[in-house]
Amino acid sequence: MGVAEDFRAFRNNYLIPLETIGSISYRYKRITRQLNRDFWSTESETAHSLYVGSYGRDTAARGVSDLDVSFTLPNGLYATYNSYAGNGQSALLQAVRQSIMRTYPTTSVGGDGQVCVIRFDDGITFEILPVFVNTADTFTFADSNSGGSWRACDPRSEMRVFLARNKETNGNLKAIGRMMRIWKRHNSVPISGMLIDTHAYNFIQNWPHKDKSYLYHDFLVRDFLKYLSERDKQQAFWAAPGSGSRVHRTGNFERLAAVAYQSALKAIENESNNQYWARTQAWRSIFGNLYPG
Repeated sequence: MGVAEDFRAFRNNYLIPLETIGSISYRYKRITRQLNRDFWSTESETAHSLYVGSYGRDTAARGVSDLDVSFTLPNGLYATYNSYAGNGQSALLQAVRQSIMRTYPTTSVGGDGQVCVIRFDDGITFEILPVFVNTADTFTFADSNSGGSWRACDPRSEMRVFLARNKETNGNLKAIGRMMRIWKRHNSVPISGMLIDTHAYNFIQNWPHKDKSYLYHDFLVRDFLKYLSERDKQQAFWAAPGSGSRVHRTGNFERLAAVAYQSALKAIENESNNQYWARTQAWRSIFGNLYPG
């Protein structure tokens, strides 16, 4: 197969399987319905909930294990929990946790100070972020750490600008986000999904082939890996697209990006020399066996 056919087949392999999507949707709807029942007195399976994170940006790939969901609470509850003498934020999270446990009583439901974490036996984890909607259409959420405080986030702006740039780039923004998650997982790269997407968003704006198809995906991978390898190793965080929120580094991803960049160069050279087995091995050093043989 040629470059376009290979990367089209790779896409079929790295997309989230329909069975997994169905399972995620089923759980999302059950959680949402229970929260709506307890906080809004409705039976809706979709109202007030929103996929955020990589699943919301549609850059999650096969093997996704963490689902981020925001759930909007009635604004009147903010005053209730804000008036607590001590850590109303913790009490709010506990109330949401108790609601979820009415639907999943035997599932592990915990928290990390900002979200309610639901861990399922198949390795999928839902992180529910209870939020209040502000007049600016941003979210206020509870942070129960260090005695409790209120913080703000703006995932809808992040998703909105990400979707717009993806449209401008013929779907290549989402494609590189998904492919880099496969690279991250296969090579244990210390970089978060949000930081991958932030760098991809910044990189692709000026990439000369941003509107091209699968025929250029080998160049897309090569050039983005080079871009990653050249980031400032001393920089601690970057601004998220849309919201401007800080996206912190979790380790030195530049070194592994440089190694993968060299492998991409070899793969493209092998392709030019009709050395197809060597080409496949070079791509598989980056992506593992999801890259087609």
